[in-house]
Amino acid sequence: MPSRKPRVPIEAELRWAEERGDSLPAVRTCDFCGKQAAETETMTWVTSVENGRRKTYCDTCSREHLRAIEGKLDSEWW
Repeated sequence: MPSRKPRVPIEAELRWAEERGDSLPAVRTCDFCGKQAAETETMTWVTSVENGRRKTYCDTCSREHLRAIEGKLDSEWW
């Protein structure tokens, strides 16, 4: 089984990129809980459009509110 790289907090990743002079990695924020992650780590996140606005939800929030999402309820009802 291949070993996994340990996760680095997004704040540290951003600080290191800035210190090296690299372009900053794209960061996504969950619109429900506020969790932040690099765009490369958000493949399991869910996106939806509510009232013409694009919203992104982390994998934890999307699992907890799956029925509401499938029922197309606005996040205010969760």
